[in-house]
Amino acid sequence: MARLRYIPPGTIVAVLLVLIASQLFFAFLRYRRRAYLPILLMTILGFALGQANLLPALLFALLLQPIARFVPRPGGQTQEQAKEARPSNSNPRT
Repeated sequence: MARLRYIPPGTIVAVLLVLIASQLFFAFLRYRRRAYLPILLMTILGFALGQANLLPALLFALLLQPIARFVPRPGGQTQEQAKEARPSNSNPRT
């Protein structure tokens, strides 16, 4: 607990708010298939742009969510590239 004394309380609250907001965005915003990591990154960016003010931070994070699909994934493909690379099942084998 002595190490926790050196972490500013605002940092702990900011991390918790980012995690809570990103979970809410992931659960309630209706987009096609999404990964959680891009939503978390856009929420972090939104809170960084909003800085210390809660309402602008939530607004920036909410407005950045539609571009979360363009964040590169660890596999090296965006969601659109992965979708195009999948073969179609228009001619199934019989």
